[in-house]
Amino acid sequence: MAETVRLGIIGLGAQGGMYAKFIADGLVPSMTVAAIADTDEAVRTKAAGLYPGAAIFDDYIAMLSSGTVDAIITCVPHFLHPEMAIEALNRDIHVLVEKPAGVYTKQVSELNRVAASKPELTFGIMFNQRNNPLYIRLKEIVDAGEIGEIRRSNWIITNWWRPQGYYDQSAWRATWGGEGGGVLVNQAPHQLDLWQWICGVPQSVYSKVAYGFRRDIAVEDEVTAVADYGNGVTGVFVTATHDIVGTDRFEILGDQGKIVVENSKTATVTRLKKPERELSDSMTMDDVMKLFMGQLNAADLYETEVIEFDSPWGLQHSGVLENFAQNILTGTPLLAPGSDGMKGVRLANAIHLSSWTGAEVSLDFDEDEFLGMLNERIRGEGRFAERA
Repeated sequence: MAETVRLGIIGLGAQGGMYAKFIADGLVPSMTVAAIADTDEAVRTKAAGLYPGAAIFDDYIAMLSSGTVDAIITCVPHFLHPEMAIEALNRDIHVLVEKPAGVYTKQVSELNRVAASKPELTFGIMFNQRNNPLYIRLKEIVDAGEIGEIRRSNWIITNWWRPQGYYDQSAWRATWGGEGGGVLVNQAPHQLDLWQWICGVPQSVYSKVAYGFRRDIAVEDEVTAVADYGNGVTGVFVTATHDIVGTDRFEILGDQGKIVVENSKTATVTRLKKPERELSDSMTMDDVMKLFMGQLNAADLYETEVIEFDSPWGLQHSGVLENFAQNILTGTPLLAPGSDGMKGVRLANAIHLSSWTGAEVSLDFDEDEFLGMLNERIRGEGRFAERA
């Protein structure tokens, strides 16, 4: 059995370069940089100098056919993730896709179908926040029922401030045909994934989305979405790229407690001594008067725990890479199975579709309707090919 996984990196930009450096620096002991594919000659020249042991290709298909790699990671524009992953899987090469898994559910469905037909291959996605010890612990708390049944969740995540120059740096960025959307497909996929990973998948969503609200772009830079989970359970997701101060606050209210996360670093977990309805029903009028006067003893009602973990930069990403390699080598369960990428793409699509139609949209929406409306916007830009 091989002791290391030979990784091929497709696209040595910011993300691909970061992963290559992690591996070269020994943060991913079960993996080597075996090959790099990039269409930019200057990048290939630089890569040859930085990673002399890696084979360098100007075409990813040539890399996949070379026999030099056991696995690949797709560090390319979002539309290309499913296409490249399918090409690799069809050549019996393991795949780790960068987030998001794709731009629209129809292409991700095809990717998942191909992956399911190759159960002997490892298919993962770079949801590095699932390797964040804080969110791992919070999922454990929710799954164990420590705050009871979820009644409401809210996530305000607006600390993605991007000046106009960020969008002007390349012709494909912040376009429907090049990037496939704005903040929902670029900055916020990790939070969309964590929201569903911890709180569950909603039944439907209604959204108000602004396109080019505070930036000269075609895609969304301001989003407010209300999710319906059934039985009166709701969730709200707010994100934007024009808030220079920015907020990151995630709340989960249960019928026996509450979690409040600030800045994805510190969580305050409140556990009620009894379910909230029992506390309510057992209170006398004297208790109500004490409540109004601030005289109730909080310790009689609930206890509070503050959770904070140190998660040094880079360890989350490198940990996902190592976990992916260990799944290939030893069968260690994946932190983020690739098929889970569909959930965030489906939610982002539903949020877009709700804003385009002005209606509440089921998460089981018509994939062809969404793709048709996406292609309308791509045609309107007049710069990119439509999608199938």
